[in-house]
Amino acid sequence: MPKTPFQQIGKNPNGSRSGILNTRRGVVKTPFFMPVATRGAVKGLTPGQVRQTGAEVLLANTYHLHIEPSEKVVKKIGGLHEFTGWSGPILTDSGGFQVFSLAKIRKITEEGVSFKNLQSGDEVLITPEKSMKIQFDLGSDIIMAFDDLTGLDRSARPRTEEAVQRTHRWLERCTAEFKKLTKNSKDGQRPLLFGIQQGGLDKKLRAKSLEFVQSQAVDGMAIGGLAVGESRQEMYNMLKYLAPLYDPSKIRYLMGVGEPVDMRLAIENGIDIFDCVLPTRNGRHGTVWITGDKKLNLNNLKFAQDPRPIDKKCDCNTCKPGYSRAFLRHLFKVGDPLAGTLCSIHNLRQLQRICQSYR
Repeated sequence: MPKTPFQQIGKNPNGSRSGILNTRRGVVKTPFFMPVATRGAVKGLTPGQVRQTGAEVLLANTYHLHIEPSEKVVKKIGGLHEFTGWSGPILTDSGGFQVFSLAKIRKITEEGVSFKNLQSGDEVLITPEKSMKIQFDLGSDIIMAFDDLTGLDRSARPRTEEAVQRTHRWLERCTAEFKKLTKNSKDGQRPLLFGIQQGGLDKKLRAKSLEFVQSQAVDGMAIGGLAVGESRQEMYNMLKYLAPLYDPSKIRYLMGVGEPVDMRLAIENGIDIFDCVLPTRNGRHGTVWITGDKKLNLNNLKFAQDPRPIDKKCDCNTCKPGYSRAFLRHLFKVGDPLAGTLCSIHNLRQLQRICQSYR
């Protein structure tokens, strides 16, 4: 692996850039979208089907895999790649998002975050050090730092500065633990470590956090705390503000964004990586994207006799064989899970096509 994991290949007049990310599992062209395999699988799709959409990297979740089946089981089987059947790079979320999404069952202290396991009732403590160890044992190729994520509603905003400062302190602990865990790794065989920038909608805090994260011993930088309830315009304003502040030598990952229109704006403001559950969640409920970033709901009656594929310009394994809108609507109406699989394949391919168009 080169000393610099990310290499910028070109920059376009529209603000987008293309590059390559060097991982121990191979080279990945940027920009790229990561399908979400929270518990190790992209819902309703085989690894082969996911790969055929153009996906090269999967995202799995540290917290959920720690709860079930546990990193010990995964490690014993040979790591996430053996466990899931996915041979490409895997990025693991640190568990930091659960600090936000499971707010009702967690308690934050300087040590870490205590969660209540809803299955057993036991308390689960995740610290920055433990998050690193779990991800290392899972066999992750891209490890995310543990962060303190707040919401963007008015009640959460007073805690924003506190969360930023704690995120920075936790990042220092993450980098120290990561260094210990990888001290015996051979050249080119260690995972990558990404830090996470926070700051809510406060531009001064965002700039301060970005400067700190980029100054640390991290291989990449993620923008956290967006797409968690703010307006689209607020997110756009922040992305435009941050664009000139990025270190060009580090890869940039916008967490949790997967609407086509949002991805285009983000790419044109220097973002390289995305993840989101939307393409598969929408697909399972009959909502699909077509050329022009428009949405169709295939459950609608108007598609009952529509012989066209979802999108005649799409080359996915749903549109290319000619599965009709009428057939897909029929499958949804009779409750056949194949409908969700076929629509998820299409949606994932749509996002990969967007990314590929900027390379």
